[in-house]
Amino acid sequence: MQESQRQPWETVQYTDNPDLPEVEQMKIVSDFLPPPEMLVRREPETEKITMVLDKATVDFFRQTADELGASYQRMIRNLLNEYVARQSR
Repeated sequence: MQESQRQPWETVQYTDNPDLPEVEQMKIVSDFLPPPEMLVRREPETEKITMVLDKATVDFFRQTADELGASYQRMIRNLLNEYVARQSR
């Protein structure tokens, strides 16, 4: 195989990285990924309300949601859910 036809991973030169810790210094962390059944999000019971928010706040969430291709209302709901979860600990 000619040099120009090689894949990038075939030509990489591996060297020690002095910024990385030694293997002996590394620690094993528990599995932090959720099991597949937890990835299927079920919407909890919801209640529709009317809420008055500052225009700047709504504009922020709408703009950010547009950039991310998301729902601004869902972003606000998730933010409130996270707040409640942390305060309930």
